[in-house]
Amino acid sequence: MGVLPVPAGVRAILLDVEGTTTPIAFVQETLFPYIRDNVEQYLRAHWEEEECQRDVGLLRQQAQEDSGLDGAVPIPLESGSGDEELERVIRAVVDNVHWQMALDRKTTALKQLQGHMWRAAYATGLVKGEIFEDVVPAIRKWREAGMKVYIYSSGSVEAQKLLFGYSTEGDILELFDGHFDTKIGPKVESESYRRIAASIGCDTNNILFLTDVPREANAAEEADTHVAVVIRPGNAGLTDDEKSYYSLISSFTELFLPSST
Repeated sequence: MGVLPVPAGVRAILLDVEGTTTPIAFVQETLFPYIRDNVEQYLRAHWEEEECQRDVGLLRQQAQEDSGLDGAVPIPLESGSGDEELERVIRAVVDNVHWQMALDRKTTALKQLQGHMWRAAYATGLVKGEIFEDVVPAIRKWREAGMKVYIYSSGSVEAQKLLFGYSTEGDILELFDGHFDTKIGPKVESESYRRIAASIGCDTNNILFLTDVPREANAAEEADTHVAVVIRPGNAGLTDDEKSYYSLISSFTELFLPSST
């Protein structure tokens, strides 16, 4: 796709993960199935732990907010009345997680539980985070040129740190200056990018956001953030209008930093 010059005022590059730094197939065929297949076993093993109870409490709160949605799965409170009740509650949590995942929900409650489950999988070597081969060399060059690099993903900050800390390229967390998730706001809302800029300590037009999702690119643009849409194997196709409107790259190496020459 050629070379894309980075605007002179850009001081920070903000990266999406799924479909940008990491193959969608890794998320869809490795990470998500691990959750679906192991959530019940995980809950039974960790139910009495404070962290697990916080996760369940957050899911229960989300379930209450979702009560008006078709197919929503409520999670009853646990009164401590015995094993039969405990089984019902665990079953409800499992069904709620499966329901949210089937709809590709991005709720903070779901992402938090997933992050904790993936932590165990990464730490034991069951999973390694997949990174496109152009990512690490490109980020090193950007940093050498004085660029700050941040991650913004719908996956929790903890899940991000696990992916990059236990990656196929080793522990590459040192390459990032910070991480953002949906706690700062949804990726399809322009206000989220204003909050990120404020957190970084720069203007929105000092940021270049790389994502594979046009709706996210549009929200960032509305906040006066520079954007480029990333084309990777397995990503959803773009319309002709999107292809002609957005700056496109298929590799991080296509970004050209004038300050690096």
